[in-house]
Amino acid sequence: MEPMKKIVFTLLVSLFSIAGFSQCDSLAGQCEKHITDNYISDGQAYRALLTGTENAEFKTTLFGGNTYRMAACSGSSDGNLVFKILDQDGNLLFSNSEYSNAPYWDFVIENTMTVKVEAMLDQSRLSSGCAVLVIGFKK
Repeated sequence: MEPMKKIVFTLLVSLFSIAGFSQCDSLAGQCEKHITDNYISDGQAYRALLTGTENAEFKTTLFGGNTYRMAACSGSSDGNLVFKILDQDGNLLFSNSEYSNAPYWDFVIENTMTVKVEAMLDQSRLSSGCAVLVIGFKK
């Protein structure tokens, strides 16, 4: 590839990446609506651009004695994102697919644990998009 074509190609890829992450930022705001006044956001929005059957993995520590709310969003309507929560050994603790892809769920945590959250697009609704997860804990 010629040097000029490489530069143009690199610029186009960069622009599309920036546009994709901008979409994720606005989606994070939409997802935050599920972290109601009873909850305090942990201040992070976990984001990933997904296509097809890709999945994103996020790790976080949940502290014992707290109630957490996890909200997951993709696209302009709720229910487009499937998320699973697994313990350190890979055991499934929760999947919103068992609850019609509920956009958020509350968890009471008895003991501190590190969990892995896997997020994937519901292929029947979206073929590509931004996956956003936000976490809040009860006041």
